[in-house]
Amino acid sequence: MHALRMVAAVAFALFATSSPAAPPLELVDTINLPSVKGRIDHLDADPANHRIFVAALGDDTVQVVDTRDRAHGTLRGFAKPQGIAYLPQQNRLAVANGTAGRVDFFDGKDFAVVARAEGIADADNVRYDTAAKKVYVGYANGALRVIDAASAAAEGDIPLPGHPEAFELERNGTRIFVNVPTARSIVVVDRQTRARVATWELGGAVGNFPMALDEPGRRLLVGTRSPATVVVHDIDTGKLVARVPIGGDTDDLFFDAARGRAYVICGEGRVDVVRREAGDQYSLEGSVETEPGARTGLFVPQQRRLYVAAPASRSAPARLLVFRVP
Repeated sequence: MHALRMVAAVAFALFATSSPAAPPLELVDTINLPSVKGRIDHLDADPANHRIFVAALGDDTVQVVDTRDRAHGTLRGFAKPQGIAYLPQQNRLAVANGTAGRVDFFDGKDFAVVARAEGIADADNVRYDTAAKKVYVGYANGALRVIDAASAAAEGDIPLPGHPEAFELERNGTRIFVNVPTARSIVVVDRQTRARVATWELGGAVGNFPMALDEPGRRLLVGTRSPATVVVHDIDTGKLVARVPIGGDTDDLFFDAARGRAYVICGEGRVDVVRREAGDQYSLEGSVETEPGARTGLFVPQQRRLYVAAPASRSAPARLLVFRVP
């Protein structure tokens, strides 16, 4: 009997060590957006009120999704809505209209238009500086427009060498890190002096669209499309310190500081989870399947949820895929 118990224990140990690891993300819900057609661009959240805002670029609408009851409403009157930002201090929603060349500001309660910032050609990504109460909009052939969040008045531009894609604002500093794909580089500007302070190369990679800032870890993660890679820069030296292969056609990237992970949304139909190990060792922890063409999304740390926007296909309506972070 003693020998049998030992054999059973060994067999159990072998089974345990060979069992597949739990997935890094768990699909817990799917919220259909049946009226949405075409491409879906960026998202933002109002976590206190359980709302997700979706820029439905393909049909010129913004979807307002209540994640508690899975209900959603539609805001209309846009022209190529691309970037979107919720301003919690003002309870306003800022939406960049690429074709109309403006940013619309909506009341967060009744969604009435309260202001418009005009003259912003190809208005794209939007970011909000909560401390300074400024809205930054990437636009045209190379600039960030600075807008006062309360009045929607323009306060000037920060010039860039090409059209900006994703950019991140340093919280404990004055820098903005900007992806400029046409310049094949990351441009670092100072938002006080509004001047360029550095240019970081991508080590031969191109197509740098998404980025995420790990400010406590002093690292900037950038997704490139050719080759399909996450490149990591030291934000104190600008040095490229790591590369991790990822899936193709990435357009959104989020860093989860609590877990030391990055969630890379890849349009080929997957989310890659990249983990920072000791020092500058980064590894692909795992991948979860989404849908082809699902290139954008949003990580909401307060909810421990990653939302991935899947466009409509022949077999399914547009929808938000909701993943729980273990």
